Amino acid sequence: QLQLVESGGGLVQPGGSLRLSCAASGFTLDDSAIGWFRQAPGKEREGVSCISAKGSGTEYAESVKGRFTISRDNAKRTVYLQMNSLKSEDTAVYYCAAAAVGWCYAVLWEGDFRSWGQGTQVTVSS
Repeated sequence: QLQLVESGGGLVQPGGSLRLSCAASGFTLDDSAIGWFRQAPGKEREGVSCISAKGSGTEYAESVKGRFTISRDNAKRTVYLQMNSLKSEDTAVYYCAAAAVGWCYAVLWEGDFRSWGQGTQVTVSS
């Protein structure tokens, strides 16, 4: 059974860092682009970042460029999201998702992703 599990969320002060992990089971990640999305209370889910199947291509939302870095280790079936210089507006539930294709579109749209994790809460607050 195809499953994605996020971890690494928590409470952090503004300016701090967190690293999220997305672990896959039941399938190989080798053929799928993986995206990170987030949803803040009262807001729609938005795309944060995406990495292609082989890791050669990445996309980032403008709001996180220069602060977040996505990476993957296909041997470990895991995708990471390193988040630095966190701001209060980064507070949200973060989800990872597997795309039906191996590349990332320039615009992250959840309709391109077929399998989703349950989410991990990230709270940035002093």
